[in-house]
Amino acid sequence: MNAPPESSARAERAGHWHSSFSAADAVAAGTDYADLTCDDQHVLWVEFFPEEGLNAVVEWTPAGTRRLTPPGYSVRSRVYEYGGGALCLAGDSLVFVNEADQQLYRQSLDSLTCEQLTFAANCRYGGLVHDPLRRRVVSVEEQHDGTVVSHRLVAIDWQGARQLLAEGADFYNSPCLSPDGQRLAWIEWQRPELPWTSSSLCWADLDSQGLPGAVERMGEGESLQQPLFDDSNELLSLTDRTGHWRPWRQTAGQWHMLPSREADHAPAPWQLNPRHYLALPDGWLALSWSEQGYGRLALRHADRSEEQQLAQGYTRFRGLAHNRTGLFCLASSRDCSAAVVHVSLASGEVSVLAQASNRLLPEDISHPEPMTYPTAHQELAHGFFYPPRNSQAGLASGERPPLVIFTHGGPTSACYPALDNRIQIWTQRGFAVADLNYRGSVGFGRAYRQRLQGNWGVTDTEDVLAAIDHLTQRGLIDPERVFIRGQSAGGFTTLNSLVHASGRFRAAASLYGVSDLLQLRAVTHKFEADYIDWLIGDPLTQPDRYQERSPLIQAAAISTPTIFFQGLQDAVVLPAQTEQMVAALEEQGVPVQYVKFDEERHGFRQPANLQHVLDTELSFYRMYL
Repeated sequence: MNAPPESSARAERAGHWHSSFSAADAVAAGTDYADLTCDDQHVLWVEFFPEEGLNAVVEWTPAGTRRLTPPGYSVRSRVYEYGGGALCLAGDSLVFVNEADQQLYRQSLDSLTCEQLTFAANCRYGGLVHDPLRRRVVSVEEQHDGTVVSHRLVAIDWQGARQLLAEGADFYNSPCLSPDGQRLAWIEWQRPELPWTSSSLCWADLDSQGLPGAVERMGEGESLQQPLFDDSNELLSLTDRTGHWRPWRQTAGQWHMLPSREADHAPAPWQLNPRHYLALPDGWLALSWSEQGYGRLALRHADRSEEQQLAQGYTRFRGLAHNRTGLFCLASSRDCSAAVVHVSLASGEVSVLAQASNRLLPEDISHPEPMTYPTAHQELAHGFFYPPRNSQAGLASGERPPLVIFTHGGPTSACYPALDNRIQIWTQRGFAVADLNYRGSVGFGRAYRQRLQGNWGVTDTEDVLAAIDHLTQRGLIDPERVFIRGQSAGGFTTLNSLVHASGRFRAAASLYGVSDLLQLRAVTHKFEADYIDWLIGDPLTQPDRYQERSPLIQAAAISTPTIFFQGLQDAVVLPAQTEQMVAALEEQGVPVQYVKFDEERHGFRQPANLQHVLDTELSFYRMYL
């Protein structure tokens, strides 16, 4: 990492640089893509339209793209609250989950007319897979009966008739069918496990009624995800049994690891139906993996070690799909936040089918620099450093920039070296940014991921403070002007950092952040009901941990001015947590600002609200520069 450039272009102090790149520009460039799917005739995906705050299905053709979802609908699943798999292509039609009622709808590709397939008001659907042999869709079903939430695999045919395929497990993910339609596989797991700690791969033959027969299982003390069948009807899956999520294949009843890098070939499966690798014809695999936080994509043969890297200008890959023309995926790069790309398997040529707009000139984009730094217990942590960048301004001689630390959510998640307009808002104005993959983040193997077990609020906080030390020693920041922000679990890390070292931060921002661990444990949704015990410990045998690590209980240690943002419809971090934290800080005279949004859930989506967050947070920080 190099020191930020000095300049005499203008006299403003770093943090106060003028930029024409506004919060409105950043939000307008927030297009994102999900649920990419294709066959030999069609290529579809779900696109988030930031100016409308909704998701719609888009089809690509050589003549361009067209929006298929009719007015009044938004395509999004809320199974497990985080959704996924809200769209599947079904021949000359598609099936989708409507966000408002969480029901399944079928729509002809040639019409804006939708036919409702399910009418279970207390159920949600997601993880959709088309079963062409039986003219039905396989889905994860989430049923809410008061406070009791149950999950199962079901099939819904075109007349709305429902068949039960699997039940008894607490959670299900990634149903998939063999090409001949005779076998069904899926992932399941039981409480108190999490999908990234221990899960099972299940498979069964389907009878003449399309129902599973005897179920076989694999998995003990390992995390399996993303099963699929190759063109020979053999079953593949990712498993971390050797320390990283790598592809394995079942042949003649035996499982063996396929040629691949010693790296994670997927992140944690928070959503339904992720796809980070594919089985291609003739024994080839399309593999994506993480290499020190950078995404890679390549072709490898299942029986040979040869490798052909693809799309090397991109740094993150997800949502892989293929047809006879080549490989499709959702990709991001240092200069592009999100794109739908096609890769020719014959030539390796990359074609962009759609991409988010970018309102920054190339000379104004701050690029991520990988950062590996020493932290507590002689261990290493990772992240990305973004120096301030503005073609019309620069640092004065001898000046070091203020720093904004980003702490990602999850916490079993990650940040990526891809264009993020939330970061560019800061770097354009003279702030440096450190986006941290603290210990416990994904993409660095099972051992690194497991460092959060029992240590949330400790290792992540240590890594925040170690990052400040590291960047200070390198002369890259002004240690007297450090700010920190985080959303959800990142908000917890942010607030805990203030508890342990409030004097090191000028100001902070918590976006729907966790502040009371016992309250979170008591009211959180089923998917994360046991997560807190894994991250902290059993409150009956280790109650002191909950006292010591809850920012609300330790609020007396905080003196840092803090701004809070909260959606009042949030079912993950309830508004009461934020309101109690605000009241506690106000009571002891800490400068606090509280911004609430009546209609927002866990993660803000409305353009005006997203813009307001960026503008308000910037103004708040500038009060303390």
